[in-house]
Amino acid sequence: TEAESEQWCIADEQTPDDELQAALSWACGSGGADCSKMQQENQPCFLPNTIRDHASFAFNSYYQTYKHKGGSCYFKGAAMITELDPSHGSCHYEYNP
Repeated sequence: TEAESEQWCIADEQTPDDELQAALSWACGSGGADCSKMQQENQPCFLPNTIRDHASFAFNSYYQTYKHKGGSCYFKGAAMITELDPSHGSCHYEYNP
């Protein structure tokens, strides 16, 4: 069997901010993503403080937590899979094999 490449779930560049905001709110709310690392100014993933960056972090948190339990990287088309680690600086995007 081929080794699966590592995959992260991030916001799709084509998705408008209002759709990203709705998906972000769901992911951090009833979706169960861990959004603590981006919600306060002193947290490592607060910057860059854009809806797209925050959505990417939330989407990935949700995806890594639930991908083996039926969760997908879709968010009504707002998200996409990437094989490039989106971590930057002190902001670490988790990856669960």
